[in-house]
Amino acid sequence: MLSAQSLLHPPQNKQQARASSSTDQSSIPSRSTRERSGSEATLITIYSMYGEERRSSWAPTKDVSQVLISQDSLHPHPSPSPDSGGTPISTTGQLTDADTHERPPRAQLPNDSRPLSAPEPRDSTSLEYAITSSLSLPTQSASVPASPTTPRPVLFLDKPTPPTPSPSTPISNEQPLLTEDPDSSFIRNTYAQLDVCGVKGDGYEEGIERTRARLNATMEQLRASMFATKELTNKEIDVLRTVDRYGFFSTPSSDRLLLLPTSKPLSLYTPTASTVPPTPSPLPRVPPVSVSPKESSRISKWDRMLEAPAPNRDLWTLKASKEDKLRERIYKGVPDRWRRAVWAMLISRKAGNRAPPPDKYQELIDKPSDYDIQIDLDVPRTISGHVMFRTRYGLGQRSLFHVLHSFSLKCEDCGYCQGMGPIAATLLFYMEPERTYTSLCQLHDGFNMHTIFQPGFPGLLESIYVQEKVTQRMMPGVYAAFQKHMISTTSYATKWYITLFANSVPFQTQLRLWDAFFLEGRDVLVVMAVAIVWAFKDHLLSKTASFESILSLLSSFFVPEDEDALFRWISKAMEDKKLKADMVRWRSEWTELVSQGKDAGVLL
Repeated sequence: MLSAQSLLHPPQNKQQARASSSTDQSSIPSRSTRERSGSEATLITIYSMYGEERRSSWAPTKDVSQVLISQDSLHPHPSPSPDSGGTPISTTGQLTDADTHERPPRAQLPNDSRPLSAPEPRDSTSLEYAITSSLSLPTQSASVPASPTTPRPVLFLDKPTPPTPSPSTPISNEQPLLTEDPDSSFIRNTYAQLDVCGVKGDGYEEGIERTRARLNATMEQLRASMFATKELTNKEIDVLRTVDRYGFFSTPSSDRLLLLPTSKPLSLYTPTASTVPPTPSPLPRVPPVSVSPKESSRISKWDRMLEAPAPNRDLWTLKASKEDKLRERIYKGVPDRWRRAVWAMLISRKAGNRAPPPDKYQELIDKPSDYDIQIDLDVPRTISGHVMFRTRYGLGQRSLFHVLHSFSLKCEDCGYCQGMGPIAATLLFYMEPERTYTSLCQLHDGFNMHTIFQPGFPGLLESIYVQEKVTQRMMPGVYAAFQKHMISTTSYATKWYITLFANSVPFQTQLRLWDAFFLEGRDVLVVMAVAIVWAFKDHLLSKTASFESILSLLSSFFVPEDEDALFRWISKAMEDKKLKADMVRWRSEWTELVSQGKDAGVLL
């Protein structure tokens, strides 16, 4: 593959010239002369999440990891005030000169004492970079001095200087390896080129489709469009006025928005005669995002709870004296600016030493994957309502592609499935791509998400078995109604477990659920699923309920009536020692049924 390095720096000697000559012999056939891969077909079943069938192994191409932009620079976070609880977003749509040139490797960057949750500021105000600061960050501990090398803060009217022109080399105009699919080669080369050039209007324009349209462009053309103007446009200003605290343009789309009512604690439920309709009244819209009035005080409490070893603060840890307060404060909600540090800490605590080597992500970026075509198809439709992922081939979409590409090479059994996209995208809101890849690997190994993504989804079926057992014990009438109307739990709960409830509850609720999930593991997801069924039990038991009404209800987008009450309910259920012991026993029971081949017909 022709790397971005070779476009900016021609070979300096004969050996380099010979190494690159084989990639410049001919162009890839255009779309008009060959058919696109069949993997572009829309996937309509859960098993199609794996995309097309695997082809033969591909040989690695030239290493491009040396030239991709240093990923720890992708998240500039101007430090918001501790009590703001808001979204610091800068106001331009242009890239800086630094974004179009090769950056020094991570090892050469100066060390400083900024926390993991506050990546290095950049002299850029591009929406492409600054929108990741929509997630507020922790302030430094008073005991650790600030680094003297800290760059100046972002200035809202800074504008980039046009970069030095580079050779007029068209995107992906090279011959792929003999064993590599031409479409995959074209896709990876396109992303590599755009990593160097950036994309015009990132964050507020939809962008141009290049990979599926097989659209070629020279580096000069890309850069000319990228730096066409230095003025702050009205369009960019309008974008900043329309996004919410987390950077979303609009609320998630759903056929039905339902209010998730506050419920009594989980206990054995005996149904009574009632005239409750089979479905509750839908909400007209998702309520606006709110900030807890206790956000500022909680920021200060978390500042006293965590510490990071000097000098680099690569990983925050919990002070030993605060261990007894961790669970309570997790369920009360992690302040948004502390969430990145807390997530990294919780994931590492539970995953142990299962993190990949530090340079593994960069090593995998340039290796071909069987799933590149499918990943490229899924990237633009993953959380597309967020400013970070709105623009085709913008920084967010490129980072998401690289992370999913690398993670698809992590495990031969799992490969890639669509459920990985929302998980990786949510992590990218808070972490740079390297850390996101590391966290995905830790979830895969330490949280046993391997079984969720594995072909056949054994972990998914295990969780559904546990959910059905809890339902059968606590809500026998609802379980009987599911049997009567032939409601399969997989028909409505699959997306809950595959995506960790992304796109099923408001983003703010999803974040708090992930706080608890990273603390306590997959049982939290089962309890959340039971909480939804529990909240609508009277509607599910309605005399006029039907297959259609039940499935429609449970496939809705759920907005908690009282988010704090919901997490108190989940916390109380997770504190039930008997319930937790039974959940462990039911998981073992399911494993035994599978090993004996007796699992067929056990689930609803």
